[in-house]
Amino acid sequence: MEILFPVTEISPYAKVGGLADVAAALPKALRQLGHAVTLVLPHFPGLDEHGLLLARRLSPLNVTIGGKAHALAVYGTRLSSQVDAVFLDAPGLLDRPQPYGDASGDYPDNAQRFALFSKAVATLALEWTETGKNVDIVHCHDWPTALVPFFVREVFAARPELTAPKTVLTVHNAAYQGQFEKAILPELGIDWTEFSVDGIEFYDKINFLKFGILRADAVTTVSETYAREIQEAPHGASLEGVFKQRKSALSGIVNGVDYAVWNPAVDPNIVARYDAEDVTNKGRCKGALQDELQLQLDPAAPLVSFVGRLVAQKGADLIAAALPKLLRSTEAQFVIVGEGSEETVAILTAAVAKSHGRATFVRGAIEALAHRVYAASDFVLVPSRFEPCGLVQLYAQRYGALPIVHATGGLVDTVVDCDAQLETGTGFAFDEPTADSLISAVQRAVAARGHTRWNALVRRVMRLDRGWERPARRYEQLYRQVARG
Repeated sequence: MEILFPVTEISPYAKVGGLADVAAALPKALRQLGHAVTLVLPHFPGLDEHGLLLARRLSPLNVTIGGKAHALAVYGTRLSSQVDAVFLDAPGLLDRPQPYGDASGDYPDNAQRFALFSKAVATLALEWTETGKNVDIVHCHDWPTALVPFFVREVFAARPELTAPKTVLTVHNAAYQGQFEKAILPELGIDWTEFSVDGIEFYDKINFLKFGILRADAVTTVSETYAREIQEAPHGASLEGVFKQRKSALSGIVNGVDYAVWNPAVDPNIVARYDAEDVTNKGRCKGALQDELQLQLDPAAPLVSFVGRLVAQKGADLIAAALPKLLRSTEAQFVIVGEGSEETVAILTAAVAKSHGRATFVRGAIEALAHRVYAASDFVLVPSRFEPCGLVQLYAQRYGALPIVHATGGLVDTVVDCDAQLETGTGFAFDEPTADSLISAVQRAVAARGHTRWNALVRRVMRLDRGWERPARRYEQLYRQVARG
């Protein structure tokens, strides 16, 4: 099949969250199944710094939206994964240093930016089809590309002799919806007739994600449990009725792991490599991280880590509240890596300052450090209040770090709570997103590390197949289903 894959971030070139990892890995897995996948992205600044050789197309992509004509430069390349990529450039609009906003907040013209990008994707699909390169599927992701299904229908309606591609929209997090004031609707090239309960209208505003859910041929999200959760409050984030309306077109497919990137057997970011057959070097990784982060060099100390955004959704406040008691009630060391609000950072910094050197906090999103943390850790905290899928727990499992998770969303689908004898299970789960529940789960996990079956548990978890082949086959099945109508 010929698949267009429009996204607004991709690892390692422009990464905000897990979508960037999915955008890098899923097209590669689909290509390995024999499909022709072309990523379509905004032209991010600094691509040359990553060694990408971009070829500029001589003729621009002409897009008219809201009565305004734009000539977008089109650049093409082939990524190291052998997946083709097209970068669209509208100077001053798509070429921003950050995909969605900077330290001061979201860009005020995001609605116009991503409406233009979405219509450009639809126009590109039309151009290809006109030249005989028929696009079968356009697979969109989250609110910034949620207008693509609408624009695909619009641009192909003007050429009824051509077969329009089918559209799939994946919702990676229903909390991010792209809501804007309705006054800008004419600038987006969307007629007021679409401003309705069954259109883009949302409590007298406009909502990109809602519009995409209603207009896409199929809607997916990133785990089966989350697909059920978003049909009810609070996980539907006020779109639960819309998700229920599209229930027959909605499915959940759990994300995978790119083992060419996240794998201690081949990872260039860690001091010593290891695998499930011989985990000896995991101890060397712990010692190296303790030295790097100025923790006490103690191979026997359980190492508990958190890597992620320091926001309420990820349970960062639960960690801050639990840390003092965990330091008193266990012998564990704690490593926290992430970026967040000044308030959360201040709370974590204060808690770490009272840890007598047993906890450390590294502010920032540092990918190479994340690899070293997983390799060194015995446990990784994922106390999210809600979690569509989560990738941290999947990375942790491959590195032999047992995830400690709140039982929600994709965490339910990927982590089975260990029994007391460690004969079953792939991590440790707790039911309520509270500091006390987190404390109990960490205490239980740390105690389990002394069990005679601990090493066998670690090896069993490392052998789990969380790769992208199975999810890619499920997407392939969905594409074929949608293409058949």
